[in-house]
Amino acid sequence: MGILQIVAVIVILILLVKPMGTYLYYVFSNEPNRTDRWFGGMEKGIYKLIGLKKRDGMSWKKYALSFVLTNIVLVTFSYIFLRLQRGLPLNPNGIADMEQTLSFNTVISFMTNTNLQHYSGETGLSYFSQMAVITMMMFTSAASGFSVAVAFVRGITGRKSVGNFFEDFVKAHIRVFIPLALLVSLVLVGLHVPQTLKPSLEVTTLEGQTQQIAIGPVASLESIKHLGTNGGGFFGANSSHPFENPNPLTNVLEILSMWMLPASLPYMYGLFAKNKRQGWVIFTAMMTLFVLLLSLNFYAESKGNPAINALGIESSQGSMEGKEVRFGIPQSSLFTSVTTAATTGSVNNMHDTLTPLGGITPLALMMLNNVFGGKGVGLINMLMYAILGVFLCGLMVGRTPEFLGRKIEAKEMKLIAIAILVHPFIILVPTAAAFLTDLGQGAITNTGFHGLSQVLYEYVSSAANNGSGFEGLADNTTFWNVTTGIVMLLGRYVSIIAMLAVAGSLLKKKPVPETIGTFRTDNGLFTGILIGTVVIIGALTFLPVIVLGPIAEYLTLR
Repeated sequence: MGILQIVAVIVILILLVKPMGTYLYYVFSNEPNRTDRWFGGMEKGIYKLIGLKKRDGMSWKKYALSFVLTNIVLVTFSYIFLRLQRGLPLNPNGIADMEQTLSFNTVISFMTNTNLQHYSGETGLSYFSQMAVITMMMFTSAASGFSVAVAFVRGITGRKSVGNFFEDFVKAHIRVFIPLALLVSLVLVGLHVPQTLKPSLEVTTLEGQTQQIAIGPVASLESIKHLGTNGGGFFGANSSHPFENPNPLTNVLEILSMWMLPASLPYMYGLFAKNKRQGWVIFTAMMTLFVLLLSLNFYAESKGNPAINALGIESSQGSMEGKEVRFGIPQSSLFTSVTTAATTGSVNNMHDTLTPLGGITPLALMMLNNVFGGKGVGLINMLMYAILGVFLCGLMVGRTPEFLGRKIEAKEMKLIAIAILVHPFIILVPTAAAFLTDLGQGAITNTGFHGLSQVLYEYVSSAANNGSGFEGLADNTTFWNVTTGIVMLLGRYVSIIAMLAVAGSLLKKKPVPETIGTFRTDNGLFTGILIGTVVIIGALTFLPVIVLGPIAEYLTLR
């Protein structure tokens, strides 16, 4: 029955890929289509308001600069709001101003689409901050990533230019995220997720004690939290909280919300490339890796904790520590896998209590950072590995590699090398530094191999712009706030800018006619090559630290 639940959700996801991918192509192709009738007038008003008179294509450098500067402006205003939230409106519970290093970490976290939270939402933020800072950045960070992905696709598929960032940014909001968020919000409210500006409820318990129950504008945040693969929770317990995720139906809705758009982007890419099979190759590679890692998590959690099983304790329900009974193992495993594959970061169970083998799945998905991935980043990273796979095959047969009719040369490979190497660097170096400094060690509450896994998870989550955590760390300190903030910045912007440069470089090249010797990238063989390239590079990079963490912990429990 549990496997049937998982298969049903995957089938629904696959059925959504083609219609959603087609819609995204119509939105960003910049060709006249039906969506202009619905949204064109609103967009023209916004273009006029911001002074965007000509929506000419930008160079990749101007596109990247526009992207970064827009993010800087939004971060500045958000930081000011958090530091002054006590005196701002919509603060019925009297929440104090946020501390400066925590404010730095929070604004970087949400602007980079990470949503790593070193605070608890119901006690750390006013309603104004939840809406004007957190919810706002959930929209803008997702739209930023989406825009960059579309620009990259335009570049490698030979469009006239990578596009105009501000046009893409507005379209992502008006035609994608706002309509979908409105729809999902209404459904969540109908399924009893709160949406109110009233202060916390004061109730009397059965013991006669007074208890404060936090409420607020939860549904509106919850919708964009998943649609934008953001993940930051209104409550500290995130999507395991009954007000965020009341029942299995809302759980499936949230899974599909965070999975649908990233899974549809490969199909959109195939339409841009004028070869749908190109898109299905990318999708198949992503889904194959996803199913393999999901199977590992589901198997490990279903078998229970080896140490507890050795005591003869009944464990037919699996390892239910840290999980909600209303979801069970199947929906907990699927949620865990999807939220780390799509780099969302919302959680409906405590990842810190996953079995050692089960904990490998979220770690591996974030380390690879290309199995669906967040808003656009997963597609960019998987296409990066596709280009790398073509380059390696070209070396083996002694032929200049080509991808989508353009030669792959030294410049592109240097940029791709930067994007590939920066990811493990910003994970492994800070992880080592945390154990070598007193400031880092003071927050580590678990000794031994699990303590290593906790620290590793924190930096993997930050680098992959995921935001979930092995929540055993006392991480709201200057050391952790600053170091994870820096990792989030590097994890977001270095690879994005490098890959935009690749797109700009390929865009300038003249197309090479396809010949009998051209290596095909739209068949089953290339799907296998792509999967192999991802696995080999990922294994070579991260296997040693996985062995020192979860695998060593698993062996001690046997």
